[in-house]
Amino acid sequence: MSSTELPGVRTAAAAAPAVSAVRAAEGEELRSVALPGLTLTVRSRPPERTGLPPALFVHGLGGSSQNWSALMPLLQDVVDGEALDLPGFGDSSPPDDGNYSVTGHARAVIRFLDAAERGPVHLFGNSLGGAIATRVAAVRPDLVRTLTLVSPALPEIRVQRTAVPTGLLAVPGVVTLFARMTRDWSAEDRTRGVMALCYGDPSRVSEAGFRAAVAEMEHRQELPYFWDAMARSARGIVDAYTLGGQHGLWRQAERVLAPTQLVYGGRDQLVSYRMARRASAAFRDSRLLTLPDAGHVAMMEYPEAVAQAFRDLLDELGGS
Repeated sequence: MSSTELPGVRTAAAAAPAVSAVRAAEGEELRSVALPGLTLTVRSRPPERTGLPPALFVHGLGGSSQNWSALMPLLQDVVDGEALDLPGFGDSSPPDDGNYSVTGHARAVIRFLDAAERGPVHLFGNSLGGAIATRVAAVRPDLVRTLTLVSPALPEIRVQRTAVPTGLLAVPGVVTLFARMTRDWSAEDRTRGVMALCYGDPSRVSEAGFRAAVAEMEHRQELPYFWDAMARSARGIVDAYTLGGQHGLWRQAERVLAPTQLVYGGRDQLVSYRMARRASAAFRDSRLLTLPDAGHVAMMEYPEAVAQAFRDLLDELGGS
């Protein structure tokens, strides 16, 4: 068993159906990468010049690589950026082994980086992607140059009440019940609900941004395995919260060697703002950006502020 594997039951994944194409913003490119047991969709934006250091962006639960489309163009003069769709999300098919644990997703990221030979990278992660990125940085420090975590899903003793419904997705049968109860909801209704939960101020979303999010929601609703991926990934977060010893996420945060930029939102309903202090203490080489009006997805709400924090980190490290 490799350092990225934990014991667990593996099940067969559902076959990927033919559905509508995902959206690529102007200047973005999408490609499919076949790996052992995985096929990942990767979103990239060509850098302004050759020779820039690579960066990889990892989205959160229920998201996709599109979550980074606002931030990536702000950094294309300093990094060669790629964002991947985690297995079962965006346009990536489910993993062959059906493993949606934090470790399973971390293994997918590691396989991608090893195959591309792009490491070490500037690694970004949001929410679940932050937990995944933390695990990658802990077990494979050779792959991570810096770590930027936006509202990382690290274990909380007292979970916010507004985050409880998301955690309930991990309970067997809840997803089926929720899907039945909301089968008449339109993509617009679902998108407004997600934005109300994830954004500090949903009214700041432009009409174009809302329409793009609705299109992505419509794409998700066409995928028969989407809710299964959500449930299994939510269960993976809950399981990761209960792990102790060397596999515990806080223990792994303490092992991270890479310079780390933390970003927390004051209106985050999913990851408590109070966790910023604990994270700052856990990551040995950390700096903290707090955005009082941001919610759970600061890279989408305040991409300029997140981009500047990363630029400051690069300047501190001599621009590497």
